[in-house]
Amino acid sequence: MENKNFELFMSQLYETNATLDFYCDFDKIKKNVEDISISLNTLNYLIGQEDLANAVKRLWERDPRVFQVLDILIATRKKDKKKYLQQDKKARPINELFQSPDGIIKFLTDTGLAKLIKNKDIKNFVDYVFGVETGLDSNARKNRSGKVMEKWIFDIFTKNGINCQQQVESKKFPDVKNVLRKDIKRFDFVITTKKNTYLVEVNFYADGGGSKPSEVARAYSELSPKINGIKGYKFVWITDGMGWDGVGSFKEAYESIPYVYNITNITSFINLLKLEL
Repeated sequence: MENKNFELFMSQLYETNATLDFYCDFDKIKKNVEDISISLNTLNYLIGQEDLANAVKRLWERDPRVFQVLDILIATRKKDKKKYLQQDKKARPINELFQSPDGIIKFLTDTGLAKLIKNKDIKNFVDYVFGVETGLDSNARKNRSGKVMEKWIFDIFTKNGINCQQQVESKKFPDVKNVLRKDIKRFDFVITTKKNTYLVEVNFYADGGGSKPSEVARAYSELSPKINGIKGYKFVWITDGMGWDGVGSFKEAYESIPYVYNITNITSFINLLKLEL
């Protein structure tokens, strides 16, 4: 392998891998809204009602199922199983409130939605929820950043004639499985040459802060010697992003892991692979 230069590696990191279509997945947002649009359109009946309690009861008598979507109005989902604190300081699931008209009124009143509904500050629940879903989708950006990086790397491999498998579990390799024991690892890419099997992990961190980058760096520092200690196997880490700036554990990981690359110097890895094909 070529000599490693940490300062040079850091100077090569990309500030972002986000194109304009990265920020919001509007196809997913649209689908999420469409899945509950009938209930949302029915709830529009409540908008502008002065006697909201009676309006809720009338709607409940007609179709109580429409109230099962109320959680999205405060940017939560049923699967999140969010709770609220009662006056007696006991926590109860929010969706329990959707089982009766009185519970629904409590939900609307205590969250502040009742005032918005009466005053017509919310004019259409479908449009309102589209905005909520757009906000919630921003939470998925970190996952999208990783997927964008994976596609980026896959395209580089393909362009250079490197065949690879994607999302391969460690248990497919008996020697690796024995070393990792109960820890089942899913590798982003697996590349097999005449000399070695390369198990590749890929990620991108645009933003610093938080514990995730440090945890990843430490985890790979522990994983690398285990994989590299198996004859015919090599662990490779391809990472990028200015989020690594100031992460102390990354320098330690970079120096201890033999095969660490970024988008700029991945050509070194490509050249190594071509020599072994």
